[in-house]
Amino acid sequence: MLFTTRYTDATANRLRTDGFDVRDEGMARLSPFVRHHFNMLGRYSCLLPEMPGGLRPLQDADAAEA
Repeated sequence: MLFTTRYTDATANRLRTDGFDVRDEGMARLSPFVRHHFNMLGRYSCLLPEMPGGLRPLQDADAAEA
């Protein structure tokens, strides 16, 4: 969930920088829980690895898929 939250925030900030109207009211309605890939019955480790340089780069929507 932390991964999803951090990257959702990074994506919203990138969209705002690119001139898109990303409103706080819309962001408040997003939830990292509404994802099919979360197993709510498992055990989780919340130890985060050191990530040199911070977050991985966001995908460029205009770049060709490999």
